[in-house]
Amino acid sequence: MAARPLVARRPNERLAALIQEAGCSNAGLARRVNLCGAEHGLDLRYDKTSVARWLRGQQPRGRAPAVIAEALGRKLGRTVTIDEIGMADGKNLASGVGLQFAPTVPGAIEQVCELWRSDVGRRDFLSGSSVASSALVEPSRDWLITGTDPQVARAGGARVGMTDVEAVRDMTKALTELDHRYGSGHVRPVIVHYLNSVVSGLLGGSYKEAVGRALFAAVSRLTELAGYMAVDTGQPGLAQRYYIQALRLAQAAGDRGFGGYVLAAGMSHLAASLGNPREIAQLARAAQEGARGHVTPRAEAMFLAAEARGHALMGDGTAFTAAAARAVSAMERADGDDPAWIGHFDEAYLADELAHCHRDLGEAGPARRRAEEALAGHPEGRVRRRAIGLLLLAAAQTQQREIEQACDTGTRAVELLGGLRSNRGLEYLEDFQQRLKPFAAEPVVRDFGERAAEPVPA
Repeated sequence: MAARPLVARRPNERLAALIQEAGCSNAGLARRVNLCGAEHGLDLRYDKTSVARWLRGQQPRGRAPAVIAEALGRKLGRTVTIDEIGMADGKNLASGVGLQFAPTVPGAIEQVCELWRSDVGRRDFLSGSSVASSALVEPSRDWLITGTDPQVARAGGARVGMTDVEAVRDMTKALTELDHRYGSGHVRPVIVHYLNSVVSGLLGGSYKEAVGRALFAAVSRLTELAGYMAVDTGQPGLAQRYYIQALRLAQAAGDRGFGGYVLAAGMSHLAASLGNPREIAQLARAAQEGARGHVTPRAEAMFLAAEARGHALMGDGTAFTAAAARAVSAMERADGDDPAWIGHFDEAYLADELAHCHRDLGEAGPARRRAEEALAGHPEGRVRRRAIGLLLLAAAQTQQREIEQACDTGTRAVELLGGLRSNRGLEYLEDFQQRLKPFAAEPVVRDFGERAAEPVPA
């Protein structure tokens, strides 16, 4: 009988490099892994011989790779993934990166940091993948049925304080303003590098419970913003990953309200852009249910407007009217005592959402009135939103067969788009041009087509 061939293992050079970087002996790493495992309820009994086997290429089973990565991360003062220690075994680099709603806080940190690292590395499977509806709905179910994490405090790594949290908040505010004014094409590379180079180190640092909750809340907001920027740069497959991780981080922060916002403002709008109206309404209702009692009337108005959008896209005018009326009523009760993440959703934004709904229902008159109301309320700094609002108005004018006025409105939008790098803006422009096709023979339409054909940043 022939001897069973031996399978040669390749030395784990990634693990060796990290051990050297951490200044650990084999015995020292084994002790750290055993202690870290004990915190997770694992009875690990590794020694220096175990580490030597890992270095020769042996792969420990079960949860051990994640514990090894966490132990090394604590020593290094930053988050380390199982990919970095050479123990991903192909799994961590699969297309599932960022699509999981992790059951533990350490798992959530590992998941989101791997997403950021993969994004910076321009991994093709992130941007090239499509959005599966279940990938949006399943995390919302997990969020609904999962309680707040009992503890998020961490020991080991650089000390993180409230000053660090404030820095993340200020960066989020600055990047949001730049995004509104210039479009995500100008800003997204900045936010991704900041998340990967700075924020990952904060999550892997040492912080007390209160600071940890505040940190997760701030990072959740920034991650949600990165998700929107992925939408605005035409990368929906990447956006869904950011939204799922933002939802998980909000859970770690204990912020049910912002979790609802991620569902209603992020995931449901992504579903809308992809033509999945049923999922829009589902996600919006999940936001309402999961955040019930934790949000202000302004946030309620936003959640209800998202639900109304889903009904409108499904052609259900009755359900739309009911949800829209509740949204308007909630906005009338808003008193300004709101968290920062919903403060931007004002009467103009609500009118904007309702204009979309009336357009989708084919109701040109109400769509026009709501679009005009939105444009009257959007400040000049909301350049992308104003461009979209103008194209909504132009679409309504086209439905009313006021072609010359529609082209004039569309021209104003094209002028704004000239200063933006926004894929969403271009999508609205293309939609408007499609609506003009039945009137292609008219001179004003031909003139508009020539103006719109001039290069516009993408």
